[in-house]
Amino acid sequence: MMFFRDVVGQEEVISKLVADADKGTVPHALLFRGREGTGKMQTALAFARYLLCNHPENGDACGRCPSCVKMNKLIHPDLHFVFPVINRSKTSGKKTLCDDEMGRWREFLLTHDYFGYDEWLEALDADNKQAMIYTEESEAVIHKLQLTSSQGGYKVVILWKPEKMHITCANKLLKLLEEPAPQTVFILVSDNPEQIIDTIVSRTQSVVFLPVPYEEISRKLQGKGYMLDARQAIELAHLSDGSWLKALQTMRIDENSQEFLNIFIQMMRLAYGRKLKELFSLVKEISEKGREWQKNFLTYSQRLVRENFINNLNCPELTYMTPEERAFSSKFSPFVNERNIEGISFELSECQKHIEQNVNPKMVFMDFFLKLIMLLKQ
Repeated sequence: MMFFRDVVGQEEVISKLVADADKGTVPHALLFRGREGTGKMQTALAFARYLLCNHPENGDACGRCPSCVKMNKLIHPDLHFVFPVINRSKTSGKKTLCDDEMGRWREFLLTHDYFGYDEWLEALDADNKQAMIYTEESEAVIHKLQLTSSQGGYKVVILWKPEKMHITCANKLLKLLEEPAPQTVFILVSDNPEQIIDTIVSRTQSVVFLPVPYEEISRKLQGKGYMLDARQAIELAHLSDGSWLKALQTMRIDENSQEFLNIFIQMMRLAYGRKLKELFSLVKEISEKGREWQKNFLTYSQRLVRENFINNLNCPELTYMTPEERAFSSKFSPFVNERNIEGISFELSECQKHIEQNVNPKMVFMDFFLKLIMLLKQ
Protein backbone atom coordinates (compact mmCIF):
# COMPACT_ATOMS: atom_id res chain seq x y z
CA MET A 1 0.00 0.00 0.00
CA MET A 2 0.91 3.67 -0.11
CA PHE A 3 1.69 3.81 -3.80
CA PHE A 4 -0.37 5.88 -6.25
CA ARG A 5 -1.33 2.67 -8.04
CA ASP A 6 -3.17 1.51 -4.91
CA VAL A 7 -5.51 4.51 -4.78
CA VAL A 8 -8.97 3.81 -6.19
CA GLY A 9 -10.31 6.19 -8.83
CA GLN A 10 -8.40 9.47 -8.31
CA GLU A 11 -6.28 9.52 -11.47
CA GLU A 12 -6.83 13.23 -12.20
CA VAL A 13 -5.73 14.31 -8.71
CA ILE A 14 -2.69 12.03 -8.81
CA SER A 15 -1.66 13.24 -12.26
CA LYS A 16 -1.66 16.86 -11.04
CA LEU A 17 0.35 16.01 -7.90
CA VAL A 18 2.96 14.09 -9.89
CA ALA A 19 3.27 16.93 -12.41
CA ASP A 20 3.82 19.49 -9.62
CA ALA A 21 6.42 17.27 -7.96
CA ASP A 22 8.29 16.67 -11.21
CA LYS A 23 8.34 20.41 -11.97
CA GLY A 24 9.35 21.31 -8.41
CA THR A 25 6.22 23.43 -7.93
CA VAL A 26 4.60 21.59 -5.02
CA PRO A 27 2.65 24.06 -2.81
CA HIS A 28 3.94 24.25 0.75
CA ALA A 29 0.48 23.48 2.14
CA LEU A 30 -2.17 21.28 0.54
CA LEU A 31 -5.69 20.64 1.80
CA PHE A 32 -7.04 17.27 0.61
CA ARG A 33 -10.79 17.63 0.95
CA GLY A 34 -13.74 15.39 0.11
CA ARG A 35 -16.10 12.87 1.58
CA GLU A 36 -14.80 10.03 3.72
CA GLY A 37 -13.57 7.03 1.79
CA THR A 38 -12.51 8.73 -1.44
CA GLY A 39 -8.78 8.07 -0.99
CA LYS A 40 -7.49 11.30 0.55
CA MET A 41 -5.27 9.74 3.20
CA GLN A 42 -4.10 7.02 0.84
CA THR A 43 -3.11 9.67 -1.73
CA ALA A 44 -1.35 11.71 0.98
CA LEU A 45 0.74 8.70 1.96
CA ALA A 46 1.52 7.85 -1.67
CA PHE A 47 2.45 11.48 -2.40
CA ALA A 48 4.75 11.60 0.64
CA ARG A 49 6.43 8.42 -0.60
CA TYR A 50 6.81 9.95 -4.06
CA LEU A 51 8.32 13.19 -2.73
CA LEU A 52 10.77 11.30 -0.52
CA CYS A 53 11.65 8.59 -3.05
CA ASN A 54 15.25 8.68 -4.34
CA HIS A 55 14.39 7.34 -7.79
CA PRO A 56 10.70 7.84 -8.72
CA GLU A 57 9.72 6.18 -11.98
CA ASN A 58 6.71 6.01 -14.27
CA GLY A 59 4.69 8.41 -12.14
CA ASP A 60 5.13 6.51 -8.87
CA ALA A 61 7.73 5.80 -6.19
CA CYS A 62 10.27 3.12 -7.08
CA GLY A 63 9.59 0.94 -4.02
CA ARG A 64 13.25 -0.16 -3.79
CA CYS A 65 15.41 2.78 -2.69
CA PRO A 66 16.41 3.31 0.98
CA SER A 67 13.68 5.93 1.33
CA CYS A 68 10.97 3.55 0.09
CA VAL A 69 12.27 0.79 2.37
CA LYS A 70 11.78 3.14 5.34
CA MET A 71 8.35 4.13 4.04
CA ASN A 72 7.33 0.48 4.00
CA LYS A 73 7.34 0.69 7.80
CA LEU A 74 6.44 4.40 7.99
CA ILE A 75 9.70 5.17 9.79
CA HIS A 76 11.17 7.68 7.36
CA PRO A 77 12.75 10.45 9.50
CA ASP A 78 11.49 13.19 7.16
CA LEU A 79 7.85 12.10 7.36
CA HIS A 80 5.88 13.43 10.33
CA PHE A 81 2.30 12.71 11.37
CA VAL A 82 -0.27 14.72 13.29
CA PHE A 83 -3.55 13.00 14.16
CA PRO A 84 -6.26 13.00 16.86
CA VAL A 85 -5.45 11.12 20.08
CA ILE A 86 -7.15 10.30 23.36
CA ASN A 87 -5.67 11.96 26.41
CA ARG A 88 -4.25 9.15 28.56
CA SER A 89 -2.00 11.27 30.75
CA LYS A 90 -2.68 11.13 34.49
CA THR A 91 -0.55 14.20 35.10
CA SER A 92 -2.39 17.49 35.44
CA GLY A 93 -1.47 19.90 32.68
CA LYS A 94 0.15 17.26 30.46
CA LYS A 95 -1.58 15.95 27.38
CA THR A 96 -1.02 12.85 25.26
CA LEU A 97 0.89 13.66 22.06
CA CYS A 98 0.96 11.90 18.71
CA ASP A 99 4.42 10.52 19.48
CA ASP A 100 2.90 8.68 22.45
CA GLU A 101 0.60 6.80 20.05
CA MET A 102 2.98 6.59 17.07
CA GLY A 103 3.49 2.82 17.32
CA ARG A 104 -0.24 2.21 17.35
CA TRP A 105 -0.75 4.73 14.51
CA ARG A 106 1.85 3.12 12.25
CA GLU A 107 0.41 -0.33 12.85
CA PHE A 108 -3.07 1.02 12.11
CA LEU A 109 -1.99 2.60 8.81
CA LEU A 110 -0.12 -0.52 7.74
CA THR A 111 -3.13 -2.77 8.39
CA HIS A 112 -5.94 -0.52 7.08
CA ASP A 113 -5.91 0.36 3.39
CA TYR A 114 -8.96 2.62 3.74
CA PHE A 115 -10.35 3.76 7.06
CA GLY A 116 -12.41 6.40 8.83
CA TYR A 117 -12.41 8.24 12.13
CA ASP A 118 -14.47 5.56 13.87
CA GLU A 119 -12.02 2.82 12.95
CA TRP A 120 -9.21 4.88 14.47
CA LEU A 121 -11.22 5.42 17.68
CA GLU A 122 -11.73 1.68 17.89
CA ALA A 123 -7.98 1.10 17.45
CA LEU A 124 -7.36 3.62 20.25
CA ASP A 125 -9.75 1.74 22.58
CA ALA A 126 -11.43 5.11 22.99
CA ASP A 127 -14.62 3.78 24.60
CA ASN A 128 -16.85 6.86 24.78
CA LYS A 129 -14.05 9.44 24.49
CA GLN A 130 -13.50 11.67 21.50
CA ALA A 131 -10.02 12.12 20.06
CA MET A 132 -8.51 15.52 19.31
CA ILE A 133 -5.22 17.24 18.48
CA TYR A 134 -4.13 19.05 21.63
CA THR A 135 -2.44 22.45 21.92
CA GLU A 136 0.87 20.90 22.96
CA GLU A 137 1.13 19.11 19.60
CA SER A 138 2.04 22.35 17.86
CA GLU A 139 5.26 22.66 19.86
CA ALA A 140 6.22 19.10 18.94
CA VAL A 141 5.71 19.83 15.23
CA ILE A 142 7.68 23.07 15.41
CA HIS A 143 10.57 21.22 17.07
CA LYS A 144 10.61 18.46 14.44
CA LEU A 145 10.62 20.91 11.54
CA GLN A 146 13.58 22.76 13.00
CA LEU A 147 15.68 19.66 12.38
CA THR A 148 17.58 19.37 9.11
CA SER A 149 16.18 16.96 6.54
CA SER A 150 18.02 13.65 6.94
CA GLN A 151 18.06 13.06 3.18
CA GLY A 152 18.58 16.66 2.11
CA GLY A 153 15.19 16.77 0.37
CA TYR A 154 11.60 17.32 1.40
CA LYS A 155 10.17 17.20 4.89
CA VAL A 156 6.52 16.14 4.80
CA VAL A 157 3.89 16.64 7.50
CA ILE A 158 0.62 14.73 7.08
CA LEU A 159 -2.06 16.24 9.32
CA TRP A 160 -5.05 13.94 9.41
CA LYS A 161 -8.38 15.41 10.58
CA PRO A 162 -7.25 19.05 11.05
CA GLU A 163 -10.84 19.82 12.04
CA LYS A 164 -10.02 18.05 15.33
CA MET A 165 -7.31 20.57 16.27
CA HIS A 166 -7.70 22.59 19.44
CA ILE A 167 -8.07 26.24 18.42
CA THR A 168 -4.81 27.22 20.16
CA CYS A 169 -2.96 24.45 18.33
CA ALA A 170 -4.43 25.61 15.02
CA ASN A 171 -3.34 29.19 15.62
CA LYS A 172 0.21 28.13 16.48
CA LEU A 173 0.50 25.94 13.40
CA LEU A 174 -0.83 28.84 11.36
CA LYS A 175 2.53 30.56 11.81
CA LEU A 176 4.26 27.57 10.20
CA LEU A 177 1.94 27.82 7.22
CA GLU A 178 2.50 31.55 6.92
CA GLU A 179 6.31 31.23 7.07
CA PRO A 180 7.08 27.72 5.76
CA ALA A 181 10.58 26.32 5.94
CA PRO A 182 12.17 25.50 2.56
CA GLN A 183 11.09 22.16 1.05
CA THR A 184 8.56 21.53 3.80
CA VAL A 185 5.18 20.27 2.60
CA PHE A 186 2.08 20.16 4.79
CA ILE A 187 -0.71 17.84 3.64
CA LEU A 188 -3.94 18.42 5.57
CA VAL A 189 -6.45 15.60 5.09
CA SER A 190 -10.03 16.53 5.98
CA ASP A 191 -13.52 15.05 5.66
CA ASN A 192 -15.06 18.26 7.06
CA PRO A 193 -13.02 21.25 5.88
CA GLU A 194 -15.84 23.62 6.85
CA GLN A 195 -14.91 22.91 10.48
CA ILE A 196 -11.31 24.14 10.04
CA ILE A 197 -10.60 27.75 10.96
CA ASP A 198 -10.69 30.04 7.92
CA THR A 199 -7.16 31.34 8.38
CA ILE A 200 -5.77 27.81 8.03
CA VAL A 201 -7.86 27.06 4.94
CA SER A 202 -6.88 30.33 3.28
CA ARG A 203 -3.19 29.40 3.48
CA THR A 204 -3.58 26.04 1.79
CA GLN A 205 -4.21 24.97 -1.79
CA SER A 206 -7.32 22.85 -1.95
CA VAL A 207 -7.24 19.52 -3.71
CA VAL A 208 -10.81 18.25 -4.17
CA PHE A 209 -11.41 14.51 -4.12
CA LEU A 210 -14.58 13.73 -6.05
CA PRO A 211 -16.67 10.62 -5.37
CA VAL A 212 -15.11 7.49 -6.83
CA PRO A 213 -16.88 6.61 -10.11
CA TYR A 214 -19.46 3.85 -9.85
CA GLU A 215 -17.82 1.89 -12.69
CA GLU A 216 -14.40 2.05 -10.99
CA ILE A 217 -15.76 0.62 -7.73
CA SER A 218 -17.57 -2.16 -9.57
CA ARG A 219 -14.46 -3.03 -11.60
CA LYS A 220 -12.24 -3.05 -8.51
CA LEU A 221 -14.61 -5.34 -6.61
CA GLN A 222 -14.51 -7.86 -9.46
CA GLY A 223 -10.70 -7.79 -9.54
CA LYS A 224 -7.83 -9.25 -7.57
CA GLY A 225 -8.37 -9.48 -3.83
CA TYR A 226 -12.18 -9.36 -3.99
CA MET A 227 -13.30 -11.42 -6.97
CA LEU A 228 -17.00 -10.66 -6.53
CA ASP A 229 -19.33 -11.69 -9.32
CA ALA A 230 -20.68 -8.91 -11.52
CA ARG A 231 -24.08 -8.78 -9.79
CA GLN A 232 -22.58 -8.43 -6.29
CA ALA A 233 -20.07 -5.84 -7.48
CA ILE A 234 -22.75 -3.75 -9.17
CA GLU A 235 -24.98 -3.86 -6.07
CA LEU A 236 -22.14 -2.80 -3.76
CA ALA A 237 -21.08 -0.03 -6.13
CA HIS A 238 -24.69 1.16 -6.21
CA LEU A 239 -24.72 1.36 -2.40
CA SER A 240 -21.26 2.91 -1.99
CA ASP A 241 -22.28 6.48 -2.85
CA GLY A 242 -18.88 7.12 -4.40
CA SER A 243 -16.89 5.98 -1.35
CA TRP A 244 -14.51 3.04 -1.63
CA LEU A 245 -14.49 2.81 2.18
CA LYS A 246 -18.29 2.54 2.19
CA ALA A 247 -18.08 -0.18 -0.46
CA LEU A 248 -15.74 -2.16 1.80
CA GLN A 249 -17.93 -1.53 4.84
CA THR A 250 -21.05 -2.60 2.94
CA MET A 251 -19.25 -5.77 1.90
CA ARG A 252 -18.58 -6.47 5.58
CA ILE A 253 -22.21 -5.66 6.42
CA ASP A 254 -23.26 -8.25 3.84
CA GLU A 255 -21.49 -10.86 5.96
CA ASN A 256 -23.92 -10.02 8.80
CA SER A 257 -26.92 -9.30 6.58
CA GLN A 258 -28.97 -12.30 7.73
CA GLU A 259 -28.67 -11.23 11.38
CA PHE A 260 -29.44 -7.62 10.46
CA LEU A 261 -32.47 -8.70 8.41
CA ASN A 262 -33.85 -10.79 11.27
CA ILE A 263 -33.57 -7.88 13.71
CA PHE A 264 -34.94 -5.41 11.15
CA ILE A 265 -38.01 -7.65 10.63
CA GLN A 266 -38.46 -8.01 14.39
CA MET A 267 -38.10 -4.25 14.89
CA MET A 268 -40.69 -3.37 12.25
CA ARG A 269 -43.23 -5.99 13.37
CA LEU A 270 -43.00 -5.01 17.04
CA ALA A 271 -43.20 -1.29 16.26
CA TYR A 272 -46.23 -1.80 14.00
CA GLY A 273 -47.90 -3.97 16.65
CA ARG A 274 -47.04 -1.45 19.39
CA LYS A 275 -45.62 -4.22 21.54
CA LEU A 276 -43.68 -2.07 23.98
CA LYS A 277 -42.55 -4.83 26.32
CA GLU A 278 -40.97 -6.79 23.48
CA LEU A 279 -39.48 -3.57 22.07
CA PHE A 280 -37.78 -2.90 25.41
CA SER A 281 -36.22 -6.35 25.22
CA LEU A 282 -35.03 -5.68 21.66
CA VAL A 283 -33.53 -2.35 22.74
CA LYS A 284 -31.59 -4.18 25.48
CA GLU A 285 -30.33 -6.75 22.97
CA ILE A 286 -29.19 -4.11 20.46
CA SER A 287 -27.62 -1.94 23.18
CA GLU A 288 -25.40 -4.81 24.27
CA LYS A 289 -23.88 -5.03 20.79
CA GLY A 290 -20.73 -3.06 19.97
CA ARG A 291 -20.93 0.46 18.59
CA GLU A 292 -19.57 -0.67 15.21
CA TRP A 293 -22.29 -3.35 14.98
CA GLN A 294 -24.95 -0.76 15.85
CA LYS A 295 -23.70 1.63 13.17
CA ASN A 296 -23.62 -1.14 10.56
CA PHE A 297 -27.13 -2.23 11.51
CA LEU A 298 -28.42 1.32 11.10
CA THR A 299 -26.70 1.62 7.73
CA TYR A 300 -28.32 -1.65 6.69
CA SER A 301 -31.73 -0.45 7.96
CA GLN A 302 -31.50 2.79 6.00
CA ARG A 303 -30.75 0.84 2.83
CA LEU A 304 -33.62 -1.59 3.36
CA VAL A 305 -36.09 1.21 4.05
CA ARG A 306 -35.07 2.92 0.79
CA GLU A 307 -35.33 -0.33 -1.17
CA ASN A 308 -38.80 -1.01 0.25
CA PHE A 309 -39.97 2.47 -0.69
CA ILE A 310 -38.75 1.98 -4.26
CA ASN A 311 -40.42 -1.43 -4.33
CA ASN A 312 -43.65 0.18 -3.15
CA LEU A 313 -43.47 2.50 -6.16
CA ASN A 314 -43.64 -0.59 -8.39
CA CYS A 315 -40.07 -0.21 -9.63
CA PRO A 316 -38.62 -3.63 -8.73
CA GLU A 317 -35.97 -3.31 -11.46
CA LEU A 318 -34.42 -0.44 -9.47
CA THR A 319 -34.12 -2.36 -6.21
CA TYR A 320 -31.09 -4.26 -4.93
CA MET A 321 -32.25 -6.91 -2.46
CA THR A 322 -31.44 -10.51 -1.64
CA PRO A 323 -34.18 -13.15 -2.11
CA GLU A 324 -34.77 -13.16 1.67
CA GLU A 325 -35.12 -9.37 1.71
CA ARG A 326 -37.47 -9.49 -1.28
CA ALA A 327 -39.66 -12.06 0.47
CA PHE A 328 -40.11 -9.75 3.46
CA SER A 329 -40.48 -6.69 1.23
CA SER A 330 -43.41 -8.21 -0.64
CA LYS A 331 -45.50 -7.72 2.52
CA PHE A 332 -43.68 -4.86 4.23
CA SER A 333 -43.11 -2.35 1.42
CA PRO A 334 -46.73 -0.99 1.42
CA PHE A 335 -46.00 0.40 4.89
CA VAL A 336 -43.12 2.56 3.57
CA ASN A 337 -44.79 5.27 1.54
CA GLU A 338 -44.72 8.94 0.54
CA ARG A 339 -46.16 9.97 3.92
CA ASN A 340 -43.48 8.43 6.13
CA ILE A 341 -40.36 7.70 4.05
CA GLU A 342 -38.73 11.03 4.88
CA GLY A 343 -39.56 10.69 8.58
CA ILE A 344 -38.24 7.12 8.90
CA SER A 345 -35.07 7.95 6.96
CA PHE A 346 -34.48 11.07 9.04
CA GLU A 347 -34.91 9.26 12.35
CA LEU A 348 -32.57 6.44 11.28
CA SER A 349 -29.99 9.03 10.25
CA GLU A 350 -30.35 10.86 13.57
CA CYS A 351 -30.07 7.56 15.41
CA GLN A 352 -26.80 6.79 13.62
CA LYS A 353 -25.46 10.28 14.30
CA HIS A 354 -26.15 9.92 18.02
CA ILE A 355 -24.48 6.50 18.15
CA GLU A 356 -21.41 8.00 16.47
CA GLN A 357 -21.44 10.72 19.15
CA ASN A 358 -21.43 8.06 21.89
CA VAL A 359 -24.91 8.87 23.19
CA ASN A 360 -26.31 6.10 25.42
CA PRO A 361 -27.56 3.43 22.94
CA LYS A 362 -30.55 2.45 25.12
CA MET A 363 -31.85 6.02 25.03
CA VAL A 364 -31.10 6.37 21.31
CA PHE A 365 -32.85 3.18 20.18
CA MET A 366 -35.80 3.53 22.55
CA ASP A 367 -36.44 7.04 21.28
CA PHE A 368 -36.21 5.80 17.69
CA PHE A 369 -38.59 2.88 18.30
CA LEU A 370 -41.22 5.16 19.88
CA LYS A 371 -41.06 7.47 16.85
CA LEU A 372 -41.15 4.49 14.50
CA ILE A 373 -44.42 3.32 16.05
CA MET A 374 -46.06 6.60 15.02
CA LEU A 375 -44.43 6.74 11.58
CA LEU A 376 -45.52 3.24 10.52
CA LYS A 377 -49.16 4.21 11.12
CA GLN A 378 -49.02 7.04 8.60
